[in-house]
Amino acid sequence: MEGNLGGGVNNQIEIETPNNITIKGILGLLMANTEATDIKKVISLGMGDPTLYSCFHSPDVAHDAVIESLTSHKFNGYSPTVGLPQTRKAIADYLSRELPEKLCADDVYITAGCTQAIELALSILARPGSNILLPRPGFPIYALCAAFRNIEVRYFDLIPGKGWEVDFNAVEALADHNTIGIVVINPGNPCGNVYSYQHLQEIAETAKKLRTIVIADEVYGHLAFGANPFVPMGIFGDIVPVLTLGSLSKRWLVPGWRLGWLVTNDPNGTLKNPKFVERIKKYCDICGGPATFIQAAVPRIIQQTEDVFFRKTVNLLKWTADICCEKIKEIPCISCPYKPEGSMAVMVKLHLPLMVDISDDIDFCFKLAKEESVILLPGLAVGLKNWIRITFAADPVSLEEALGRLKSFCQRHSYQQNDHH
Repeated sequence: MEGNLGGGVNNQIEIETPNNITIKGILGLLMANTEATDIKKVISLGMGDPTLYSCFHSPDVAHDAVIESLTSHKFNGYSPTVGLPQTRKAIADYLSRELPEKLCADDVYITAGCTQAIELALSILARPGSNILLPRPGFPIYALCAAFRNIEVRYFDLIPGKGWEVDFNAVEALADHNTIGIVVINPGNPCGNVYSYQHLQEIAETAKKLRTIVIADEVYGHLAFGANPFVPMGIFGDIVPVLTLGSLSKRWLVPGWRLGWLVTNDPNGTLKNPKFVERIKKYCDICGGPATFIQAAVPRIIQQTEDVFFRKTVNLLKWTADICCEKIKEIPCISCPYKPEGSMAVMVKLHLPLMVDISDDIDFCFKLAKEESVILLPGLAVGLKNWIRITFAADPVSLEEALGRLKSFCQRHSYQQNDHH
């Protein structure tokens, strides 16, 4: 059989898998390196899944809506591959609340989580010789999808000292006529930044100047608790076409339900030309979306979730982010240049010259997992070597315990401590 892969009888070909690091892949390796004991349970601050902790739970109305749609027996069949009409309309109405131009149901495509929305966006934009501009640090699934679609990846740096803002000079130097889009993740993963209205407007104007589009990853939309409120990129759709990606996962705390969306914010109609719409629809025919009964629950979930639920989540994240930053100040050999103002994670810099027998961020995380049963994500996984990402979407007790163990680990491995012995 193998010989037929290339079409010829003896044409045995090698199938190459992209060698990108994935978050789930590296966390699996770290987990295998831990040693849970009766005294030390494993605490993972590596994955952006708040449901691992009982203080984060989805609203009752969401569960009720899913049960209602499932037990109605009306949603056991296929949905249209672009999504149920009522689901598309509910999401269009939800996102339109903050936009100058109202979205319609046809602007919305339902996906299996935001990950599939990323895959959909890159697949429909890909063309021979194309490149995409990705933030560094950023979310590694973009580069992985690009590798499978033969899209060249070009990274622009985010600036830690300026609230992880986009380096516009770098963006302009990287772009050319083959650039299919600029990716913006706001609120930021992995940095916890929330961009101002002015900064987002400047991103839109830069994309317009470069004659490309913006892919706005807003999976953490509305999870903002600092000085800047969350501003949807779609507000600037009249300046530049925007593909908005999002999901129920983070705001409603249901990542396992895999309910996401890709939305065209484009009052000027560039993305609404029949060929482009047909391309999206055909790609949806290939990949299929989330379960029909989950889709059917969405209108009720969006309409009936009370603001008090969202406020409680945001207040809890603000509290745990504060704990995280305060504790990091007490830990030798690491520092946090920017206090998170949104999402669920923060980037922390390792000061390796101050550490004994730690060669890099991967070594740091593996030794921490083995010695302290704490899982953190090495920065290399998100494009920033010798940094680490800490997820603060955890219950305060577990978070304090994990950071206490991190402090013990850093003290043990610091030159200062070792000089005293």
